[in-house]
Amino acid sequence: MHIRQGDEKLRERFIAEYSPYIAKVTSRFSKRYIDPERDDEFSIALLAFNEAIDGFDSSAGRSFLGFAKTVMQRRLIDYARKEHRHLQSVPYSAFDSEGEDQTAYNALETKQALAAHETSRSDTERRIEIVELSGELELYGITFMELVEQSPKHADSRAMLISIASRLADTAAWMESLKATQKLPVKELMDACGVSRKTIERNRKYIIAIAIIQSGHYPYMNDYLRIRKSDENVSKEVSR
Repeated sequence: MHIRQGDEKLRERFIAEYSPYIAKVTSRFSKRYIDPERDDEFSIALLAFNEAIDGFDSSAGRSFLGFAKTVMQRRLIDYARKEHRHLQSVPYSAFDSEGEDQTAYNALETKQALAAHETSRSDTERRIEIVELSGELELYGITFMELVEQSPKHADSRAMLISIASRLADTAAWMESLKATQKLPVKELMDACGVSRKTIERNRKYIIAIAIIQSGHYPYMNDYLRIRKSDENVSKEVSR
């Protein structure tokens, strides 16, 4: 009651105390980890929680947290819809549902809006990855297009080179040397992987790029380039 009467310090303490709960509800709703410091969804949910404090009616027989959860979900749905105004409304009233705050919403429309929002977020993160990776590869005289163009066409060749790159990425001392000198530890890789100097030098750019991706945080690039670490013996060379 004191919170709603204007005790701002008490309100701030109350909201801070329930910040983990707000983050948990937001993460579950978004089906991914939500970083309170970076993600807009957390800010939306935080404002909604504050809104719920003012709108809660204890005489209605509902718990505050249940009511706050409903308000947060509604605001997150509104946010997803706002981000994707190009979506056409789903006219199927049979899909209408009602939240704890007695507000009707269309479940199918909501699902489509959230799916589109997730796709948009993924596209943005993928573009960011490409920019970051391009900047890192530039230190080695490698362009992103060269990485794509030099990707081996044959599955056996690709698996062999990825295995070499994986060995490089998993060996901290070799990666430190690579980053300091921009040169591959050719002899060490030859001995560890049982391949010739020609194979390593001919595929230098591809091996370096894959090692950089695997040693960094580039999940979309791993999928795009079909990178899978392999435990297979690569002593047999495969020419591409």
